[in-house]
Amino acid sequence: MVTLAGLLCGVSSIYFSSLQAFTAATLALLWALLCDWFDGPIARRMRGRTDVDREFGAQLDSLSDLVCSGLAPGMLLLAVSGFDPWFLPGTFLLAVAGALRLTHFKTSDADGAYTGLPIDSNIIVVTALYPFRDLLGHAAFPWVFYATVVALAIANVSSFRTPKPSISWYYAVVAYVIGMTVFDVSDLLREFT
Repeated sequence: MVTLAGLLCGVSSIYFSSLQAFTAATLALLWALLCDWFDGPIARRMRGRTDVDREFGAQLDSLSDLVCSGLAPGMLLLAVSGFDPWFLPGTFLLAVAGALRLTHFKTSDADGAYTGLPIDSNIIVVTALYPFRDLLGHAAFPWVFYATVVALAIANVSSFRTPKPSISWYYAVVAYVIGMTVFDVSDLLREFT
């Protein structure tokens, strides 16, 4: 259920991006991130889980990750650019890198570390960049966003090793999501007043 809630947030982000409601799109991404970080720990605490349940959950999680951390940030890039076709390759690159990264993770990372940048880091970077849109200006921000998306796609499929997060990272993600939610909600309230 938590994974599906995250997927709903990812699809909502795509919807809000299509409307060019950027703040709502980033807000949905933040909550997709939170769901992604906690669906596994919640599932592992459930009693009576079978191997079939575990495999089903793992497959569902990967599909949700692709939507929330690959497709939704790519759609946000397109929307921020005003759906300029020059930005489509960046969107495509992020989706392909996400699919390759998730497939590689499923087939090779069993030693307590990830290969490349975990795909959910895309959400952290994209949502952290978004508040700088006014500072960078409406002409420059889409290009900075584009360069960031390309860098994320490359990092997602790179060969460097990333240790799996410790428990303190879970607290950091909760604090980040709550802090950015407050920022985004206040931004939304300013838009409507």
